Formats: sequence, structure tokens, C-alpha cells
Amino acid sequence: MPTLSIDDEALRVGINYHMCRLKNKPFDPNPEAIAAGMIVEPRELFFDVSTVEKAAVSKKLVQYIRAKHQPNNMIIYMFFRWRHKLLFPTLSSLPVLMVYYVQGSSTTIVVPKIARSIVSFLGFEITTSLDINLLYYVFMGMVIVFCTNSINIYAGINGLEVGQSLVIASSITLYNVIQLYRLQDPIECWYNWLSIYFLLPFITTSLILYNFNKYPARVFVGDTYCYWAGMTLAVVAILGHFSKTAMLFFIPQAFNFIYLTPQLFHLVPCPRHRLPKFDSKTDTVGMSFAEFKKSELNRFGRWVVTILSTIGLLFKEDFNNDGEK
Repeated sequence: MPTLSIDDEALRVGINYHMCRLKNKPFDPNPEAIAAGMIVEPRELFFDVSTVEKAAVSKKLVQYIRAKHQPNNMIIYMFFRWRHKLLFPTLSSLPVLMVYYVQGSSTTIVVPKIARSIVSFLGFEITTSLDINLLYYVFMGMVIVFCTNSINIYAGINGLEVGQSLVIASSITLYNVIQLYRLQDPIECWYNWLSIYFLLPFITTSLILYNFNKYPARVFVGDTYCYWAGMTLAVVAILGHFSKTAMLFFIPQAFNFIYLTPQLFHLVPCPRHRLPKFDSKTDTVGMSFAEFKKSELNRFGRWVVTILSTIGLLFKEDFNNDGEK
């Protein structure tokens, strides 16, 4: 039998403790009892471990437990009012950030070549890597908030929420597989494996859900799946140490957020329900409309409407109502 590292042993001891709690059985910290307790049914545990001689507090165990429970926390928030839901992704990011801090993970970023060229052209010097320290945690907190809300805001069509989550999760999984072949350090590879371990069950369950959620939908996911999926993708990106790279897989969601910024910040009136309207005559859905007076727009709002309508990203129709345009 291959020798187990301290980190692997601690992870298995933690899983055994978790299984004892599920079965309402007492947990004995003795090595012999741990070895016996690790023999569980295959449907309950996907590890084949017969002996464990040592146990230690493991940073990897903390990461595993945090990644396991963090997405489930978002499901609890579904019972709160909508105005309160906007705050909870920010609060729920704190445990993940604390785990990242406790494990002593790096806050250094690699400055892109384009940025280095621009800075050098301006006459300043900049290194290849830069430690941004506290700003890195601010960035990761923003990543969690963005991921949880981007899946939810990009919705309204059968299968869109689950479909985009599947595309992103599959892309991240492929990225992790490529990294496993590129990286030679087993420690670095462990973070990619951790990401894959959580993404594979997520993809398989989402595939089943997509079969019921695609047009014509028999199941509607609502906010519950959107927040859960967004948090899952954010957690695997942060604990997998590729939070910056993960943003490349959210380019459509980032574009959608920028596109909706005028409505989100009330620069342009926003309809109460922005979902596409169903037309029973053509069996299709059409875009929603917001009616407002031109005088209600400030200068910046009129500028936004003019530019978006000119480039074809906004449909605008002018008409007179009670003599006012």
C-alpha cells in the first residue's frame, strides 16, 4: 500500500469524522478506531483507505471543508427577501477569504506584457510580478459577488441559466486538466485536482437539470440554482488559485453586466420585469420595453441611449403621448 502523506491522512480522518456524524456514531480519535471507521459503504465514500497511522491539522482539509459547505450556504439565503439577498454574497465571501489568508496563499499577480509596455512607454518602471496584498482579497471578494449575480442576471430563457453554468464549468475543468499536464509541482497540481473534484459532480447534476430546464421547460431553477452555481464556480476558482484566469470564462457575463450598467445605476429607466415577453401567435419570445419621457433622462442617460441605439444594441422608438415626446 502506498505511503500516505500527513495532508492526505488528515483529509481522510476529517472525512471519517464527517461520516460518523452523519451516522450518529461516536468518533474515536485513536488510530485503530480511525482505521476501522474508514471502512464504509462505497455509495457513501469514494475512498479506499484501510489504515491511517497519523493525523494532523491540515490546510488542505480546511480548504476541502470550506469548499464543500460554501455553495450550500447560498441555498439558505434563498429564504430571505430580495433586498437582503444582494448583501449576502458579500458576507458569504468572508469564510473563503479567511481560508485563503490562513493557508498563506500568494497575493502576487503577474503584470501582463501589454500593461508593462504601456507603463514603460510612460517612463515608469514596473516589475514582472507585483504583490498587491490587501487589494487581492478585495478582488476575490468582488469575484464572488460577480459570479453569484452574473449567473442570476443572465436569465429569462429556458435552459440559459443551467446552460451557461455547464459551459463555464466544462471550460474550467478543461483548463484544470491542461494545467495538470503543464505543472510539475505536485503541490500546485493539488489545487487543480481540488477544483476538478467539485466540478465533476456539479457538471453531471447540472446536465440532468438541463434536460428538464431546456425548452420547453418542465422545471424552473429560480434564484436557488443561480446563486448555488455562481458560488460553486467562484469557490473552485479561488481555492484552485486561478481566480484571475476564471474571469476569462465569464466574458459573456461581464459584457452583459456592462450592457446593463445604465439600468442598474438608474441612468436609464428599467422595466420592473426585464424578462422576454412570450408571443403566443408566433410561439417566440420578444424583448421587453420600458416607456419613459425623454425629459426624464439626464445628459448622460441621453448620451447612453443615443450611442447604444446607433450601434444597434438598443431598440428605440419615439412617439408622442399627450403632446410630449
